[in-house]
Amino acid sequence: MACIHEILSKLKLEGNQSSSSHPTCGTVRPSTNFDAEKDAAALETAIKTKGVDELTIINILTNRSNDQRQDIAFAYQRRTKKDLPSALKGALSGHLETLLLGLMKTPPQYDASELKGAMKGLGTDEDTLIEIICSRDNQELQAIQAAYRELYKTELEKDIVSDTSGDFRKLMVALAKGKRQGESSVVDYEKIDQDARELYEAGVKRKGTDVSKWITIMTERSIPHLQKVFERYKSYSPYDMQESIKKEVKGDLENAFLNLVQCIQNKPLYFADRLYESMKGKGTKDKVLIRNMVSRSEVDMLKIRAEFKKKYGKSLCYFIGQDTKGDYQRALLNLCGGDD
Repeated sequence: MACIHEILSKLKLEGNQSSSSHPTCGTVRPSTNFDAEKDAAALETAIKTKGVDELTIINILTNRSNDQRQDIAFAYQRRTKKDLPSALKGALSGHLETLLLGLMKTPPQYDASELKGAMKGLGTDEDTLIEIICSRDNQELQAIQAAYRELYKTELEKDIVSDTSGDFRKLMVALAKGKRQGESSVVDYEKIDQDARELYEAGVKRKGTDVSKWITIMTERSIPHLQKVFERYKSYSPYDMQESIKKEVKGDLENAFLNLVQCIQNKPLYFADRLYESMKGKGTKDKVLIRNMVSRSEVDMLKIRAEFKKKYGKSLCYFIGQDTKGDYQRALLNLCGGDD
């Protein structure tokens, strides 16, 4: 067990470096006066209670940082000789169970398990694949690869290759490598102009699309560089980058490029759109709702909330309140962290 704990701590460190650069934009923060033993004891009582005390479980797990939850799991194991996720699985059900079990994984483990779930069995859930791989940065992707290897004894890239095909596969594999150039303090206007022109010449300007050129530029250049490239692109093309993608490619490839461009241009807005899509109209896409609330709660949920309110006129909390109910709703609202 100690060995596993060390591995988890290592993965946890790797997974958290990328989020530590923006600690103030999350809604879930480390609890002050944190006591893992006390929390573990309270969870043990809540799980054993006749009828299960869901409220206590929710209040503890949604008000602790991921690091703190890992410490609670360790204390719980020491205390009860039982695995906390298994105990929660036995005590809870439905969407609430899915959400709380998601919170118990480290960010790289959670992303790795969502990716595995999207690829195992018949058919691939391309939307999940696209969302995670297009929106994570180099550090996060490398931590996901390590977690994937640790959990499933195989390479993430290998599974992507066997589950996808054609140019869509090429784009997903290139992104999953996590080899994007780092941000530079120097703005290279010549390179910006060259990339913008090449994107235009590889797509809208010619008959057919040179997809590999698009993939190279969009998966290798830094984010600030690409933001300027997409601006410059408009001086060459009669259509902006998103419109050009819709004209040039179709299916999963179109969807992936559109998601990628949205993430590059404004990541919090991208997630605000994903959350809105998960709740609009009849029925809720709970899987998407849960994944994004769990995975962004310590990263940029405050920015997502601001973009959501700006674009949709009502707050994210309002939508969650309208769309969900009971303990599941309470857990989601805790992660949302307040109304706007």
